[in-house]
Amino acid sequence: MRLLKLLFVLPLVALLITAAFGVWWVDQPLRFPARVSEQQPLDVEIAPGQSARGVAEKLSASGVQTPWVLLYAWFRVSGGSRDIKAGSYEFIPGTTPRTLLSKLVRGEQAVRNITLVEGWNHRQVFELLRASPDLTQDLEGLSSADIMALIGYPGRHPEGRFFPDTYRVAKRATASSVLRQAAQAMDKRVADAWAQRDAAVPLRTPEEALILASIIEKETGLESDRRRIGGVFANRLRIGMRLQTDPTVIYGLGERFDGNLRRDDLQTDTPYNTYTRAGLPPTPIAMPGAASLRAAVQPGETNAIYFVARGDGSSQFSATLEEHNAAVRRYILRR
Repeated sequence: MRLLKLLFVLPLVALLITAAFGVWWVDQPLRFPARVSEQQPLDVEIAPGQSARGVAEKLSASGVQTPWVLLYAWFRVSGGSRDIKAGSYEFIPGTTPRTLLSKLVRGEQAVRNITLVEGWNHRQVFELLRASPDLTQDLEGLSSADIMALIGYPGRHPEGRFFPDTYRVAKRATASSVLRQAAQAMDKRVADAWAQRDAAVPLRTPEEALILASIIEKETGLESDRRRIGGVFANRLRIGMRLQTDPTVIYGLGERFDGNLRRDDLQTDTPYNTYTRAGLPPTPIAMPGAASLRAAVQPGETNAIYFVARGDGSSQFSATLEEHNAAVRRYILRR
């Protein structure tokens, strides 16, 4: 009888000890290699369709210094084994089995900030994304036309199509997914701006608003001057005067521009030379921000049709050619 009791009690005691250990263990910090810190987390990639066992094995192989069997048992006992989501994860010291599984089940992937800067052109955007170590590269070897087709904009010129902003994306997201998100953001911003346009604005389409906004973006970074510059360009478009804006000429020169805009450049005709051609250029010349989009569709009221840079980031506005020539002598020629 005593032996029977012992045979019954011992497994029960062992079970209770195991359960108590499990309750204690799930809230104890996991051990990681010495190199792991808050600044250098443990990086683990969980593949789509990977089993709970495969996830446990991957974690142990990646540096979680706990037997994979123990992790797998926790995944199964917790009931979360079927809810683990694929993705790129980072773990720091202090992570417990409970918090580790919670992160995997909620899909709390590692994220990175990708910033597209106002006034950049599409080549700068592509270069940034291609150089990012945090993105999965799928743009290599593709032409601009190929890239636009890849993100769902076949036949569209890439210039000005991406809204400049900081995008928070999952680590190892594809570079093309960032472009797609930025392109969709620009579509929305342009549509919103066009819906709020001034009734008298001399623009026929949202595309023309985007083109003009890109010019305004390159002409000034000063918030207080944007709408006034928009007003100058609106005045010129109304009276059929050429826009005569240097940034479009520079864009048309492309890689030939060496930082010095010469008189010959202003006189050499290209589709983007607004000194030799009337109206807007055929495409945007850069990525305009929200303020420049607003300045294009809601230009400031002004009688000015000229402006010149003062050299401090601001502009001098003039209503007559005589006033403008005087401003040029003062701020450009320093006479």
